[in-house]
Amino acid sequence: MPNSRQPPDSHAHMHAQTRTRERRQRLAHEAARLMAEGGIRDYHQAKLKAAQRLGIHDDASLPRNREIEDALREYQRLFASSGQPVELRRRREAALRALDFFRQFDPRLVGTVLDGTADANAAVALHLHDDDADAVPRWLEEHGVPAEARSRHLRLDRDREGDFPVWLFSAEGLSFDVTVLPADVLRQAPLSSVDAKPMRRASASQLQALLAEDEIAGYEDS
Repeated sequence: MPNSRQPPDSHAHMHAQTRTRERRQRLAHEAARLMAEGGIRDYHQAKLKAAQRLGIHDDASLPRNREIEDALREYQRLFASSGQPVELRRRREAALRALDFFRQFDPRLVGTVLDGTADANAAVALHLHDDDADAVPRWLEEHGVPAEARSRHLRLDRDREGDFPVWLFSAEGLSFDVTVLPADVLRQAPLSSVDAKPMRRASASQLQALLAEDEIAGYEDS
């Protein structure tokens, strides 16, 4: 009969794969904890800090952003099930008012407030669309909203990427993060840093529908 036993090097390879998978899981959960408790919003920063804390330094063990996001949802479900939904709802309601304020710029809600992982440290992230990059700071100045200028590198699609103006300001006791994009980007969202697919985004009407769903779910849970 043929020998069905695997050669020793195969066992070693499987053992190495298992160890790598376990390290990835540990890193994903540690990165999620750092994001939830430490207010880190950047996946890359969170995974590098987690690797440093756990003493894991091989690149193969670094989790994908999607793995960290899944671990973050699980962390919030287990440890922040009472406070996190309240903070999320507060930000979604503020986002709806912000979308109305910026309505001339075809605004869209993006980021953690939309995907449901926003907590007390999260900013309300919006994309505005206008070919005049100075139009948004003029609008903010006209309405007496002091804002800090930044820039953000985004991939618009597989072939186009660049740095785009960002305006940071506070309103209603919350932080807002507004990226200004060319008007034609409204047709297709920039690519997400989580999975390299077009970002999920929501118009005011879509956010209203989401808030209504949240409210119905809240009644059912209670």
